[in-house]
This record gives sequence, C-alpha cells and structure tokens, in this order.
Amino acid sequence: MQEEEKQLEIENRLKNIIWTVCQDYTLEAKPDVETYLLSKPLALYDGIKQGAFAKYFKKEEMSAYLLKKIYLHASERALMRIAQLCIEAAVYRKVSRERPGVEEIARKAHEDVLELQFDKLDRSADGKLVNERMRAMLGGAQAVQPRMRRYLKILEELEEARDTMDVIRATDRLYNEVADPYFERRSGSLEDVLAVSYEELAESDWREFLDDKLYQEGMEEYLKQIEERMTSLCEDEWKQKEDLRTDAPKIQIVSPEAMAKVHSYVERNFGKTYLAPLEEKRMNRQYCRGIHSDCSLHFTDGILHSCVGRNFQYEYALKQAAKNRHVYYDKHRIVKQNINVLTALLKKSSAMREQVQSELSDRGTLIPPLLWKVGRTRDARLFLREFPAQEQDFVVDILIDASGSQRCRQEEVALQAYILSASLSNAGIPHRMMSYCTFWDYTVLQRYREYDEPAEADERIFEFSTSSNNRDGLALAAAGDELMRRPEDGKILIVLSDGRPYDVILNRPNARNPKPYMGDYAVSETASTVRKMRGGGIKVLGVFVGEEQDLDAEKRIFGKDFAYIRDIGKFSDVVGRYLTKQLTENCT
Repeated sequence: MQEEEKQLEIENRLKNIIWTVCQDYTLEAKPDVETYLLSKPLALYDGIKQGAFAKYFKKEEMSAYLLKKIYLHASERALMRIAQLCIEAAVYRKVSRERPGVEEIARKAHEDVLELQFDKLDRSADGKLVNERMRAMLGGAQAVQPRMRRYLKILEELEEARDTMDVIRATDRLYNEVADPYFERRSGSLEDVLAVSYEELAESDWREFLDDKLYQEGMEEYLKQIEERMTSLCEDEWKQKEDLRTDAPKIQIVSPEAMAKVHSYVERNFGKTYLAPLEEKRMNRQYCRGIHSDCSLHFTDGILHSCVGRNFQYEYALKQAAKNRHVYYDKHRIVKQNINVLTALLKKSSAMREQVQSELSDRGTLIPPLLWKVGRTRDARLFLREFPAQEQDFVVDILIDASGSQRCRQEEVALQAYILSASLSNAGIPHRMMSYCTFWDYTVLQRYREYDEPAEADERIFEFSTSSNNRDGLALAAAGDELMRRPEDGKILIVLSDGRPYDVILNRPNARNPKPYMGDYAVSETASTVRKMRGGGIKVLGVFVGEEQDLDAEKRIFGKDFAYIRDIGKFSDVVGRYLTKQLTENCT
C-alpha cells in the first residue's frame, strides 16, 4: 500500500509540473513514474518538455507525422530518438527564458543520459547524435566530424522554430541523413509521408508495435504510445536496466475459441498452405514438441500466390514487392557484378569436381618407364589409377528471417538472397528459397522457389516482406526436413538472419511450454538446432543481416561458419568462399 501511495505521489507531482509549464490544466498529462525512479532529473525534465511542447506547438500534428513515417517503414527507435532531440531543441530556450530553473534540471538530466547509456547509444549513428547533442548542451568539446557539426547546427536552428512544421522538417531531414539515407528513394519525400491517409493508417497492422492485449485498439493505441515517448529521453530498456530482448514480458492466455480463429487469420494474411493435410499433420507432430509445444507450422507460397481475398496485407505485399524491385533496378550494376563473381566461383568449383583424378597405385594402367623399379625397390606403384569425375551432388537451402525486426532492411535482404539464388541457378546447383516469421503460435514458412525450378523463379524473392516475430529453432528444423530427404550427398543450408530469435507467443490455457521464446533461452535452443543439423550431415552457414549489437548472439548460434557482410558489394566474395570450400572439400 505504501508503494502505491508513493507512486501516486510521484505521478501527481509530475502532472503538476506538466500542467504548470503548459498552463493548461485540461491537458491529458502522461507522467513517467518509472523514469523518476531511475533518474529524478530526467523525469522532471521530460515532464517540462512535454508541457512546453504542448504549449508552443501541436503535439497531435507531430505524433501523426511520426506515425506516418513509421508506417512507411522508418526505423521506430532511430526516428523517436531524433524526434526527441528536435523537440527538445525547439522548446529548451523558450521554456528556459520563462523558467530559469529549467537549465539546471536539464544539465543533470543530460549527465544522467550520458552516464546511463553512452556506450549503448554510441553503437548507432542516431545514438551518436544523441551523445554529441548531450555533450554540446553540457558545454563539452565540439564534434570533430563536419557532418556531425552540420547535424548539431540543424538542432541549434530549431531554437527559433515558429511552428510544428519546422520541427517536423528538421526531424525528417535528420532521420533521412543520419539513420536511413535511402528512405526517400525507397518510400518518398516528406510530402509523400504527410500524404498518407487516415484510412491507410487505420487498415495497417500495428501488431509488432503493440502488446497483444492492445492490438484490437490498433492505430489509436499506438498513436498514444508515440505521444508518450516523443518527449522522453529515457528509452524503455533503460528503465528495465537491461535490453528488452532479455526481459521477460507478460504472456496473455487466450481461449480455445480465440485460437480457433488464428488459422483463418494466418491464411488471410500469409496465404493458404501448399501442404497436403496429412503432410502438414506429420510436420507438426514431428517438430512442434518440447520447447515448441503448442506451436504450429504453416507452409505457404505467399499471399500474392494463394490469396484468400484482397485485403490490406495483400496491398502491402504488392507495394513492398515494388519497392524491392525498385532497389534492385537502382543497384542493378552492382547486383549483376556480384552474380557474375559468385557464378564464376561456383562454376570453377564444379569444374574441379568434374576433373578426372589420377594417382600412382599398385593396380591400373602399367607405366613402362617405371619398370626399372622391379627387383630394385619395394615400391609397387607401377600403375596409374584413374578415378572418374564426381557427378553434381550438392543441394542448397536458403532460409531468410522475415520477422518485423528486418523491416528497415528488407530491400537489402531481398537483394542478397537474389544474388545467391541467381548465382546458384547459373551454376546449375539445385536450391530452394524460403523465409520465416511467427504470428501467435504459427511459424510461417513462405516458399519463393523450389529446388529444381528454372532460373525465372529466382525473381520471386522480390516478393519478400517482413512481419511479426521469429522462432528460429523451429523454422530451421522444419526447413531441414525436406533438405535431409534430398538425394544429394552434399547438403548446405544458408540462413540470412539478424541473430535475434524472439517469439513472445499467446498461449492456450494449460499450455505445456508457456515460457517466452527470447534472449539466451531462444539463442541456446537455436544454436542446439544448428548443431543437430550439422551432426545430421547438413552444412549450415549463418549470414548476419542485423544490428551490430546482436553479433555475439549470431556467433553463438552459428559458430565458426558465420559471415558478417557490412557492404553488399562484398556479398559474393564472402559467400562464394564458403560455398567453394564446401564444394571442394567434399570432392575428396
């Protein structure tokens, strides 16, 4: 009871600060008690900014812009960080002139930000900008890089912002320059962002941003969350004192009646299954057990090929396919160059396998010049023995992480997969391409091409789009089922992933395995699956396509057979070396 009274007292104090600054006691205030418990100056300063922004600008206009930008696939975390900086820059001088005590509170808040999260922020370009801005506000050394000085200058100019559009323009410019230089080319200009209609937003799927219990409220609830966070310098994972990916969330228990509707939803949004009913039951019985109890598998060719009915998800898939192709045409030259390099490497390896191997032996074709050894040495190798060339006996599976965390880079992932698929087709190596994601208790595996389809099927990878969570261990095991049944002796699985297995599922009542699939628990299970596959004769290569802070998890999963490709121009060299090694090692 005392704890509740304490939290209520803190909440009332923060509300009073917000109302005092904005001078509007009808404003719906959103105090952050959790931040107050972590850093009192930070919570007070965030409350001051919230009140000041409501007083001088239109918060609804700003939050609507942020929602539209995220709808067009801007990185939520990077966008919110930059928006917070711009909002602070726009209100700081105005509120400081009216209330001199704000400067001291701001100074302590900036010190706490740098102390709490300097190292974590310094891992990304937008985080570096936050660090430099905090240091500049504290009177620290000026940024050395001219580009960073230009960014800080944009923030300084916001002190004279006259209306909300000034703040929006600065936020949009900084995001496009700092966090995502390809955003305009991919999704359009600021005018295109602002032109997104309310109807488009209302029909969108906000599942990956919301708790499942809030999903029914959709866009409105997510808009409220944006308003709450856009003036806060304290990110959610700081409050928990550890990364969100390792913190245990609440699991919602749903009724059997609700779960019965999930299958129809999966079909409407991901497409019908292509498996026969008996085969689907076999796959679920074989792989959905143990840690994956109560899970289900759904194999589909995608909503564009097996659509139950045209809906928002269908239109979204069409739009994303067009974006993927646009980036492909934009980078056509470098993609073709990569394909040529990788094709040449694969053909060279195949040619080595097709060469007739020969060696001296005690049987075979007699070599007359060596007859002098008879009676003079014990060396009986007087014959040449030839070994016939090995037939092509390699098959490759390409499995791609299609979870929501890949949304900001899905065009690049599609390009990498296309380079690999086209090169394998040119080299005559049978291969299959699939992606995976998880919605509720369904792990969806979407097929883009089958092993022996012609090269024209390679371009179906441009239908790649992302959604929801990812249960990597189950997806890898299910993909390996068909691979193990292939007749080829050499089997290779290449996994393009971000090293973040994360599936916080909604469980049935009395679920057998209610523990959320995330953090070390999920990484260890995925690594175990990889080891089992390697023990069964499948060569597994992990190609990392995520954020640098997730590298350690990716290494734990894939061990030494792991590739981190920062530049797509080097994709063919890195993957080509691995495939060449596998092809040549297995020919002896």
